[in-house]
Amino acid sequence: MTKNPNPERDTASASPDGKYTSQEVPKGQSQRFIKNNQYFTICIYGGVMVLISAIIFKGIIDIDQTKAWFRQFFGMLSPFLFGALLAYVLNPMVHMFYRAIASVADRTKIHIKHSVHTVLAILFTYLIVLGFVGLTLVFILPEIAENLIDFVNYMPTVYKMIMDLLADLQEQFPTLDFGVISKPLSEALPQLVSSLQKLATDMLPAIYTLSISIAGWVVDVLITLIVSIYMLYDKRQMMRISWKMIYAFLPKKYIPACKEILAECNRLFSSFVVGKFIDSLIIGLLCFVLMTIMRLPYTLLISLVVGITNMIPYFGPFIGAIPGILIMLFISPINAIAFAILILCLQQFDGLILGPKILGNSTGMKPLWIIFAITVGGSIAGIIGMFLGVPVVAFLSYLFDRYLNHRLRKKNISDAVVESALKNMELDD
Repeated sequence: MTKNPNPERDTASASPDGKYTSQEVPKGQSQRFIKNNQYFTICIYGGVMVLISAIIFKGIIDIDQTKAWFRQFFGMLSPFLFGALLAYVLNPMVHMFYRAIASVADRTKIHIKHSVHTVLAILFTYLIVLGFVGLTLVFILPEIAENLIDFVNYMPTVYKMIMDLLADLQEQFPTLDFGVISKPLSEALPQLVSSLQKLATDMLPAIYTLSISIAGWVVDVLITLIVSIYMLYDKRQMMRISWKMIYAFLPKKYIPACKEILAECNRLFSSFVVGKFIDSLIIGLLCFVLMTIMRLPYTLLISLVVGITNMIPYFGPFIGAIPGILIMLFISPINAIAFAILILCLQQFDGLILGPKILGNSTGMKPLWIIFAITVGGSIAGIIGMFLGVPVVAFLSYLFDRYLNHRLRKKNISDAVVESALKNMELDD
């Protein structure tokens, strides 16, 4: 009998992936310590899940620090996020100019490179946008500042009117105690004077802090503009990289569904964001024209508030109407009533005529879900969250509906079966 030429091994050879088969075990090594890639992968996944669970648990336990970290993180990224949003909003205008330049070049038989087309389209777009902002700063901003100064100067008159009204009510109804209202108001004016005196004393540090804040704000605005310009110029390259990643990491059978989902996401956001901006601009201009015709005060300031808050679905017109009604109420109750009727008519016109014409059924969401999106978005990100919450929830609803349809198809359940079950429930009711 011949001896085994390799005394370190028993009877068989190793498999191609490095594992030892049951016929061959290294000498002195038990079966349970054999290398197994499957168990190693399971251990890696288990370790990653434990790490993620620990991070989530830590974030929930120390929620205040987690919120502060997220605020700092998103504050640092805010110029890039706003730059991406600005590029997304301006992209239709850039595309329109690009097609116009290409059409002119074709008619005139002038050969222009794609990069020159893009640069010219971006240049025309930003000239219009920055020109509009410049006109706003030159003509509208001084008017708004004047309205604010007039309103601040009018505040002592309003304060005296309120105090006189409370005094008259106290004389007419001596059994009622109006001190609950008059005492806080009488103490508010000295506190305001004291606060102004303290502000005047600390004016130098306040000016320094304000200057730093303005400088940081200007830097953020410049970064936002630069980021948006680069994103518009390199959008094809970024899209090419994105699609390379999708094809590299997703299985082929999921590629068509991914294309449909991305197309729907783009449709929801572009139609809602751009459409709502145009809708709010028209409502703000109509409010300005009608208030000017009705000779109401603080026309420009209130119209600007109405136009901006109209970006928020459903609640926007009413949120914008509250400051205007309060301001008008201090000046003339008749003006306040007239302004309230004006806002109600504008809201009906926007909801029944203008909004459907511009937006159509862009989100396809029911009012209950829109209210939910506004509430949750506002609690997370304030005014911007209230505005962007609607398309985000609409997109999540679209994904959930696709998932449900996929599950129904796997079970061979058609829509007719669901409708039949719903009809039977209605008959039972």
